[in-house]
Amino acid sequence: MYLEPIQYALGALSGGLVGFTLGLFGGGGSILAVPLMVYIVGVPNPHLAIGTSAFAVAANALANVVGHARFGNIKWRCAGIYSSAGIVGALIGSTIGKMVDGQHLLALFALLMIVVGVLMFKGRGAEGNPGAQCSRENAPKVVIFGGLTGIFSGFFGIGGGFLIVPGLIASTGMPILVAIGSSLVAVTAFGLTTALNYAFSGLVDWALATVFIAGGAIGGLVGGVVARKLAARKGALNIAFATLIIVVAGYMLYKSYLQLR
Repeated sequence: MYLEPIQYALGALSGGLVGFTLGLFGGGGSILAVPLMVYIVGVPNPHLAIGTSAFAVAANALANVVGHARFGNIKWRCAGIYSSAGIVGALIGSTIGKMVDGQHLLALFALLMIVVGVLMFKGRGAEGNPGAQCSRENAPKVVIFGGLTGIFSGFFGIGGGFLIVPGLIASTGMPILVAIGSSLVAVTAFGLTTALNYAFSGLVDWALATVFIAGGAIGGLVGGVVARKLAARKGALNIAFATLIIVVAGYMLYKSYLQLR
């Protein structure tokens, strides 16, 4: 696929915004990546946008893992269990997703985002247990949540962090900042699984992914700093995360409605 130089510039700027939200919300950037690719950069094929964004988000998430790990915001055992189960789910979901019409896929994605946003608002005051760990008792629950998140993640071609964060909180009771850090490990795993599946079908634009990743690396550093400041205010990070999800979902539904009329 050939893009104009201005589209690659917009890709770098969009990557910066995605990286910022990844550092801030863990997987919030994966919500923005697909609509930015389609509506701002102007990628004409939704499936190509999905495959390219999956790879870019995975790479940016991996870069953000370093910052969160340095501050002790990752529960590695939980992240490993969740990611392992989700990789299988992502492979299944991405295979099914390639068979669905691109515009219908975006509309379904937006509806799912609204559901998750509402659930995040309901749990905005929960502080979580800083000492939460993955044990024999809750491991099956973590595996179930991880597998289901992976399926949704692969189906919609996203890193899935906006599902992983509430999934980790629900299955382990950990605080949102720790869930955000831990989710980045799973975002990387899910995104790479989905991207490779799409790449086998020629649905990844590697040049666009490269500039997207470069912009995201810078944005991620800023997002991580802001996340630590917001986490000190009870519920602020949850509310900001939920608001972002619902606003973007509303815009996507509007654009999908215009396309499908």
